[in-house]
Amino acid sequence: MTLALTGGTGFVGQAVLDLLEGSGERVRVLARNVPKDKRGFRWVEGSLNEPFALAHLVADAECVIHIAGLTRAVNTDHFEIVNVTGTLNVVEAAVRAGAKRMVFVSSLAAREPDLSAYGLSKRRAETIVAASGLDWTIVRPPGVYGPRDTDYLEMFRAARKGVLPVPMGGRSSLIHVRDLARLLLALREGGEGITHEIFEPDDARAGGWSHADLARSIGTAVGRNVRVVPLPGLALKAAAAADEKARGRNARLTKDRAGYLAHKDWTVAPERAVPSEIWRPQILTREGLRETAQWYREAGML
Repeated sequence: MTLALTGGTGFVGQAVLDLLEGSGERVRVLARNVPKDKRGFRWVEGSLNEPFALAHLVADAECVIHIAGLTRAVNTDHFEIVNVTGTLNVVEAAVRAGAKRMVFVSSLAAREPDLSAYGLSKRRAETIVAASGLDWTIVRPPGVYGPRDTDYLEMFRAARKGVLPVPMGGRSSLIHVRDLARLLLALREGGEGITHEIFEPDDARAGGWSHADLARSIGTAVGRNVRVVPLPGLALKAAAAADEKARGRNARLTKDRAGYLAHKDWTVAPERAVPSEIWRPQILTREGLRETAQWYREAGML
């Protein structure tokens, strides 16, 4: 199988390439900036909005794993450009090239598209994939953490200081990036119970994590007893406004993100679980958090 991959230089994409490196499989990877270390893969320089690059990416590919996407933006119009139009461009290129299969990485935020422009863009992208005529599977990951991640890094840094603000109330599911990468590769050939399905994978913790429990577990991972500070929705929005003012387009907590962080239930739906004979998580979250903290330390980020 020739596999085409978008988002290969991103957090999840790099974890997929970690598993493929040295396998001898034919893999073609799209990147705006081709890394110096090509790791034995064939790289295509370009973006989701460059038809020639996409045609080169998917040529002779039996399966396309579409990971690339925008997860935060101060200007919410950018979600439409990258997540919606970009996905449409990938789908059209795959159809023209005769690709049979697509695995699309969406987000749990797509389940509640009214809460954020990000979630709406992912839901719209899902609709495009489902109408493509391809043999497709959609994956809606919950919170993804692990080595190389920068989103949860902020929580690890706060925990080191002993105080960790979290959204008030509510629960969320988690998945380690390596488990997610294994799932994406397990889905690439399709088959019964996989085709035309939307999956919501997680770490198999029933009921997910309360924000307070997760905060304390991150504290344990960095060797601190943390004081958990619950923030109501208005406080989250105020913090987002301050972050956008201070860091501009580099803000980590945007107003759009604050909108869905305040939602009370970001746990996966049991009826959308991946069949256990196809995939099951291997990494216990508390162990994964310790590993992630160690990676941050070794990378000089914590």
